[in-house]
Amino acid sequence: MGDVKSQMDERILVCVYYGPNGERLIRRAYELSKLSNSPFYVLTVDQLSSDEFDAEKASYIEQWRELSEELGAERFILKDDESRPIVKAIKEVAYKNNVTQVIVGEHPQNRWEEITKGSFVNALLRELVFIDIHIVSVDRALKVADEAMYEKGIRGFLKRDEQGFVLTFAKSKEILFEGVFYKEIGTDFNNGIFKYICGGTSHQVKVLEERVMEDIKDPPNINFKK
Repeated sequence: MGDVKSQMDERILVCVYYGPNGERLIRRAYELSKLSNSPFYVLTVDQLSSDEFDAEKASYIEQWRELSEELGAERFILKDDESRPIVKAIKEVAYKNNVTQVIVGEHPQNRWEEITKGSFVNALLRELVFIDIHIVSVDRALKVADEAMYEKGIRGFLKRDEQGFVLTFAKSKEILFEGVFYKEIGTDFNNGIFKYICGGTSHQVKVLEERVMEDIKDPPNINFKK
C-alpha cells in the first residue's frame, strides 16, 4: 500500500486580505486544523510598508493577529512592502513552512478581468505544486452593501460613562475597546457601526451620535496599549 501520511504531516496556511471575510477564513483554517490535528499559519501580504497602513488596515491586522493567537495558530505572518506578485509570496511562505494545504478566499472576478489579468486561483495552482488548495467563497453582496452604506473605516475607541459606552477618537486611560468606526454616508453626525475584537471574537455595535446603542460587557482583562 505504500507509505501512509500521518495526521501530523499536514500543515495549513490560510491567506487573508482586508475586509470582513478575514475572520471567517481564519476560523475555517482553525476547524480544519482540529480535524487533521495539525498546525496552521496565517498569512497576509501587502505592497505597502506596515508604517504606511491606514487606520482601517492596521486594525484588521491587529484583529487577525489577536484571533490567530487566541485560536492557537503556529504563526501570524505579515509580509509587507512586498513588490512581488502575491502568489510568489504565498509560495515562498508555503514551501518554507512545509505547508500541505492552503486556504484562500474567492474574490469576485468577471470574465474580462480574468482574460486581461489572469485568474488568481489558476496562478496559485501553477505555483503550488503538490499542495491542496481550498477556496472559500466571499459574499459579494455583503461587500457591496458595506461599501455603499458607510465611509472608509477610521480608528476609534469606546469608553464608559454614566449612561453606557461612548465613541471617541482620542486615546485615554478610560479606553476599554479599540476598533474601527464606519460612519454612515450622508450624515453630519457620527452615526454608524463600530467593529472590535474581544475574547478572540469579532463584534460590532450600532453608534448614534457617538453613543453606543446596545449593551456590551466590559472586557475581562483590560490591556490597552498606549
